Amino acid sequence: MKRISILGSTGSIGRSTIEVIKNAPHDFEIIALVARNDVKTLIEQALLLKPAHVVIENKNYYSELKDALKILPKCQVHCGFEAIIQVAKIKCDIVLSAIVGAAGMLPTLAAIQAGSDIALANKESLVCAGEFLMKAVQENNVKIIPVDSEHNAIFQIFEKDNLEQIEAITLTASGGPFFDSDVDFSKITVEQALKHPNWSMGAKISIDSATMMNKGLEMIEAFHLFPINKNQIKILVHPQSIIHGMVDYKDGSTLAMMSNPDMQVPISYALSFPKRMAIKYEKLDLAVLQNLTFFAPKYDKFPALKLCFEALEIDGTAPVVLNAANEIAVARFLNKEITFDKIAIIVAQTLDRIDHKKPYSIDEILEFDRRAREISSTISI
Repeated sequence: MKRISILGSTGSIGRSTIEVIKNAPHDFEIIALVARNDVKTLIEQALLLKPAHVVIENKNYYSELKDALKILPKCQVHCGFEAIIQVAKIKCDIVLSAIVGAAGMLPTLAAIQAGSDIALANKESLVCAGEFLMKAVQENNVKIIPVDSEHNAIFQIFEKDNLEQIEAITLTASGGPFFDSDVDFSKITVEQALKHPNWSMGAKISIDSATMMNKGLEMIEAFHLFPINKNQIKILVHPQSIIHGMVDYKDGSTLAMMSNPDMQVPISYALSFPKRMAIKYEKLDLAVLQNLTFFAPKYDKFPALKLCFEALEIDGTAPVVLNAANEIAVARFLNKEITFDKIAIIVAQTLDRIDHKKPYSIDEILEFDRRAREISSTISI
């Protein structure tokens, strides 16, 4: 039986993870459930899974949560961000890191330092502090098993014992709702941008998919996850989202991982690694699908994707600033303060207004994150 904590249990990845666990209840012991605001879902999950610890970040919901879980005498209820850090420090067989955004960085680092293996669904942790987190992974002799479908695919087919024969990896992208659309980006509504053609995701990642910022962030994540050079990462638009990742080898072979677009597939692999577990899923039927199509990315149409390549090339604090500015710009779009086309513009202007350097501590990363959020919140366009 694996001991598992779920950081971000009420989000789309967290809920899918619990569905996987429900199908194998004797394989997992739930140590902790952590959420930010969704207290009602958190209560339902806690009553079902009976964890040792439950944390709600928003202190306004603490009393409601504590009262609802009185019937679980062995469950300790906590609130606040510091409580999330403390719970992340509890050593588990695996910690699912699924807190959205840069907020997941410190809990992920705490879990690594505690000696827990990480099922990583929080790409921003590596985007912001990849060098520090991967160093901590080595120092604490733990593993990161990626949960994002693309990185999970690469993880499954990446021959680490054959590194000299690897030419490139390819992350596929659906292209989001607007890849083939002629819609004026300044006229795109929040509702349109949230409507992803293949995946059911939270609001932030859905908007990132629509701008293709998400694929750029995944590209930066891949650079830290796998022992490859920057020029060995390729992106290919694949609207059907059946092939999730590919690895090219020098002998002309290309290995690809395929499945229907269902997050329970990579989640189950991450939780059961190095084994595989049976889950309820829709079987892949290529005879029914018949046609799989592929296209080169449209960097002019999706400038956010180009910004990610530029930030990785600059390196240092540029990816931190990129991510922070994007989080603020997406929030402003969701609040209908700016139009869809302004998201990338705000990110670009924020990157230009900050002198980038190599960070030497997590505190420096947090300071650049703070500055970028401050600047991107005040840019008026």
